[in-house]
Amino acid sequence: MLDKSIKKVMVIGSGPIIIGQAAEFDYAGTQACRSLKEEGVEVVLVNSNPATIMTDGDIADKVYIEPLTIPTLTKIIEKEKPDSLLPSLGGQTGLNLAMELNELGILKENNVRLIGINAESIKKAEDRQEFKDTMEAIGEPCIESLVVETVEDALEFSAKIGYPVIVRPAYTLGGTGGGIAYDEAQLHEIASNGIRLSRVNQVLIEKCISGWKEIEFETMRDSKGNCITICSMENMDPVGIHTGDSIVVAPAQTLMDKEYSMLRNAALNIIDALDIQGGCNVQFALHPTSFKYAVIEVNPRVSRSSALASKATGFPIARVASKIALGLGLDEIPNAVTGKTFASFEPTIDYIVCKFPKWPFDKFVTAKKTLGTQMKATGEVMSIARTFEAALHKSLHSLEENKESLLLDSLMEMSKEEVHEQLYNVDNMRVYTIAVAIYKGISLEEIHDITKIDMWFLNKIKNIVEMEKVLKSGKCDRETLFAAKKMGFTDNVIAKNVGTTKSAIKHMRKLWNIIPSFSIVDTCAAEFKAQTPYYYSDYGIANEVNPKTDKKKIMVLGSGPIRIGQGVEFDYCSVHSVWALKKAGCEAIIVNNNPETVSTDFDVSDKLYFEPLTPEYVTSIVELENPDGAIVQFGGQTAIKLTKTLNDLGVKILGTDADHVDAAEDRERFDEILEFCDIARPKGQTVFTTQEAIAAAHSLGYPVLVRPSYVLGGQGMQIAASDEDIVEFMDIITRTIPDLSEHPVLVDKYLMGQEVEVDAICDGKDILIPGIMEHIDRAGIHSGDSISVYPAVTLSPKVQKTIVDYTKRLASALHVIGMMNIQFIVLRETVYIIEVNPRSSRTVPYISKVTGIPAISLATRAMLGERIADMGYGTGLYKNSGYYAIKLPVFSFEKIIGADTSLGPEMKSTGEVLGISTDYNEALLKAFEGGGVSMPKNAKIVVTVRDKDKAEIGEMLKEFKDSEFEFYATPGTCKAIRKAGIECKEVNPLTGASPNIMDMLQNGEVSLIINTPTHGRLADRDGFKLRRLAVESGTSCLTSLDAALSVMRSTFIVPDGKMSLTDIATLKINN
Repeated sequence: MLDKSIKKVMVIGSGPIIIGQAAEFDYAGTQACRSLKEEGVEVVLVNSNPATIMTDGDIADKVYIEPLTIPTLTKIIEKEKPDSLLPSLGGQTGLNLAMELNELGILKENNVRLIGINAESIKKAEDRQEFKDTMEAIGEPCIESLVVETVEDALEFSAKIGYPVIVRPAYTLGGTGGGIAYDEAQLHEIASNGIRLSRVNQVLIEKCISGWKEIEFETMRDSKGNCITICSMENMDPVGIHTGDSIVVAPAQTLMDKEYSMLRNAALNIIDALDIQGGCNVQFALHPTSFKYAVIEVNPRVSRSSALASKATGFPIARVASKIALGLGLDEIPNAVTGKTFASFEPTIDYIVCKFPKWPFDKFVTAKKTLGTQMKATGEVMSIARTFEAALHKSLHSLEENKESLLLDSLMEMSKEEVHEQLYNVDNMRVYTIAVAIYKGISLEEIHDITKIDMWFLNKIKNIVEMEKVLKSGKCDRETLFAAKKMGFTDNVIAKNVGTTKSAIKHMRKLWNIIPSFSIVDTCAAEFKAQTPYYYSDYGIANEVNPKTDKKKIMVLGSGPIRIGQGVEFDYCSVHSVWALKKAGCEAIIVNNNPETVSTDFDVSDKLYFEPLTPEYVTSIVELENPDGAIVQFGGQTAIKLTKTLNDLGVKILGTDADHVDAAEDRERFDEILEFCDIARPKGQTVFTTQEAIAAAHSLGYPVLVRPSYVLGGQGMQIAASDEDIVEFMDIITRTIPDLSEHPVLVDKYLMGQEVEVDAICDGKDILIPGIMEHIDRAGIHSGDSISVYPAVTLSPKVQKTIVDYTKRLASALHVIGMMNIQFIVLRETVYIIEVNPRSSRTVPYISKVTGIPAISLATRAMLGERIADMGYGTGLYKNSGYYAIKLPVFSFEKIIGADTSLGPEMKSTGEVLGISTDYNEALLKAFEGGGVSMPKNAKIVVTVRDKDKAEIGEMLKEFKDSEFEFYATPGTCKAIRKAGIECKEVNPLTGASPNIMDMLQNGEVSLIINTPTHGRLADRDGFKLRRLAVESGTSCLTSLDAALSVMRSTFIVPDGKMSLTDIATLKINN
């Protein structure tokens, strides 16, 4: 029964997207806030992430995009006076903050109670010792382990139980700070890091049982004690690899009935003992040959696995969990998918789901690619099919890594012995290595002995390899072709193996009626009719799609997996476009494959196709649905790449046409447009080879910017200062883009100016610019990694007028309809163009929220033929909102071992936070606090910069002559700072004699390191080591002098304790 005493609920979000905590919490939080509002409850949301749907002004009644810190949350609680706090929707961040608020007595003081889960239950699940004690009390087996708070105790216990051991820090996320230690030296390093990262400085030392199966159960319980299991999931990789880095299937495939029942009962037993009210994820280790099992851990909150379970079954976990938190029972909550059953009805599925991780190693070439207990994937894809073979293939195709077949050429070229050796590497290439090993005749038993992967999975991979062998023999009769398609082989792979063309294979399929059908995800294996059309394709099944409609039918192409350079911002754009289409009376269809996002929620679009975003799969949907139009502007480069496919199928592209998108990307055509518009750009050339690139650099003069065309997130983009750099960068580019004839490389003169950015909404006649954003970091740092300020504070009215004028000219010349993003460089009052993208960009969510202009909604209406002048926001540059809003990038360097943290033109950030205030310096300080860069007014700051920055650092620090900051610097830098008249203490570099920087870091004395890298990314240089050490010791390290100046200035100027709060929802209403 609904608890009528709950009137106002505070929800804490998960903050910026980082590795281990991605868009699944945006999806869960959005679903939950809407669910709470349905029950008439007032919702107050606090989250620091401006890129998500969750922090939109209309998702909750009050929306605070503020730093997720105890002082901020306390102030919001005092202001808003909620009666309840729902802690389980903001991932580990939300749970930790709720616990801290509770422990500090802040909740009690303000009469706020925790709902959905109580503090005692959180402690039992999250505190390693309490968890162990609880499991022992209810008779659930745990692995031999001990909770320790010192490295000495960790070493002593490990010596007793024997190596290897697993280190698991308490209250952390994505395995942060954990790992497997094989000896004392490794344990010393991992345990000391884990103790530092744990909120309670506590780690669990556990006997390593790698090789056991890892099984998860997603469960749900209400306050009456009703429990259900929603889904079982199984990792293809055995225990020892983080579940976020493993291929995962649902439902579990290799369990016998007895094993399944045993683990299901254990999961329900655990959720009961912990008195959880809502969703809970339970992870088990199962011995592969006996019925022995152990509980690994319990997540008493919505997690990454809940998002997967929710999308895999169609059961809206976050929606139901939030209603349970309000006191409703599972038997009182209708199933929104069927409309006939209740949430107490356990989902049944008649297909298999496969989740495949998306790793960022293309961005971090030097990083260690080994997988272990600490998560490294930035995102994931999910696929649905009737067989594992097809589901695995669909996952590979969804990753957009040009890997259509498991038999990769690079591995096929190796000898059998070399491939055998590769099997010992637990890395991102593992599944491909296994396939090639099978092809080369290494037995499944031997592969199993090395990898400990269950024989069921190995046999399935063998089926794929055997089929590819048949195709390579040239056999392609109807039976073979049908079997290959049923296993998920694309026409392209079949054609390459058989020795014919893709179109010939497609023609044969049509002739033999081998075409895909679409089945529905309905939570009940077709026992009841689903009201939410949510589809997947397969062969040899009945078609359940009814393409008939009286409405105009528009297809929106999503952005695929979350990755660096293409994050949740593009999902935000897709969702807003779908909502605008539905409001305009259209039937909105979305195609996407990311289980973590709002766009793939069951009730966002009129139809959802959970499919790879590739030409073949999109063609099948188009041939069935025959849409009136398609929108590709909002799905990042993933959707843009499908423009040609849609054009060839005769689908009308809404918005800017393909030819004009090409004109913006093609160097020569774009140069002609700039000449026609009388707009300057940095001089540059198009090249196809390394020699041409070197020649271009010589004629332009170093430094130059080298970048491939048609990319997103600055992929492959670098500043080159010498011929050696050009050779190195061209080699990296050709690894990703082997054929440069279609996608040439651009070499531009690098200008050191002020970078400025605008997003404009265009209708073919007028434009609307919500605001001009300027970057704090000078040009040369990727816009996604730069601190962005709205409104521009340093640009003269003349420059701003020029920017608006240039935007109008370009929109007109490129016939832009919809969104357009332009990046400028301003140098000595002259405005140059860097690039124009006739599509949405990653700044759209943030600029929409801080100006109150629903940019994507307006852009979609413009695509449908409406005029901007009639939309109520005027044209040209929109008035300032009266707020300063600062978007700060957030990085996940601690998860990517060996990655250089210095910033440049290739994007490295995984997420962002926002600082908003009517005071510029306060907005800046809030942004830094939200991003985890904060320091006291008497902070100790270590400075070590390259020679060319020494004069500048001296000038820069003069501003802080009267501050309480204590400066320490390496000898050369110290000399430059003292020369400028600033007091500074000398400290030896990392490798110098004690006392050196290492000693200061180990003693926890340093608040900030300012280090500008010398050119080159050599891992043995002092600077590289210092930046990595800063990451590993949790010390803020800035490689941009502009960013360092900003954080010091705002800390120095803003008085202690000053804190204003801004409600984005009210900002939207007042506009």
